[in-house]
Amino acid sequence: MKYSERKRLTFFGLPFTFTTYTVDEEFITMNSGFFRRVENDCYLYKIVDVRLETSLAERLFGLGTVHCFSSDVTDPDLRLRHIKHAKEIKDYILKESEAQRMKRRTLNTQSLDGEPFLGQGDSCDIC
Repeated sequence: MKYSERKRLTFFGLPFTFTTYTVDEEFITMNSGFFRRVENDCYLYKIVDVRLETSLAERLFGLGTVHCFSSDVTDPDLRLRHIKHAKEIKDYILKESEAQRMKRRTLNTQSLDGEPFLGQGDSCDIC
């Protein structure tokens, strides 16, 4: 399955911007700009968490913003702003990111407190 959406203006949800988002089984691709085109890709298996935000204006016009938190270096908080079908796309990204991690047999480990040795701080015997 493949989703292709265009960033829209919050007011009336009109697609008068030059940013497009494409979500497929392996990538999220964001193309933006008119004079200077920028293409940003993120592998789905790198997506750690997904969040949906909808402001009052977005809800009035059927839009939403999807935040994709990833381990990608160029954009760790990839935002799909003011898109239609935001809940459906968020659910798809969450399901497919897990499927891609299982397919690639990748292990996603997180340091919960920011310390590399699980909270031992400076008292590391290995260092």
